[in-house]
Amino acid sequence: MTRILVGLKRVVDYNVRVRVKPDGTGVVTEGVKMS
Repeated sequence: MTRILVGLKRVVDYNVRVRVKPDGTGVVTEGVKMS
């Protein structure tokens, strides 16, 4: 029996524009579609 590992890490969908937070501490993930 073959086991398949599925990544559980939430990543931003590849076709969504990533927005940087105004204070430059990271990216805005609210309202962003995750794949």
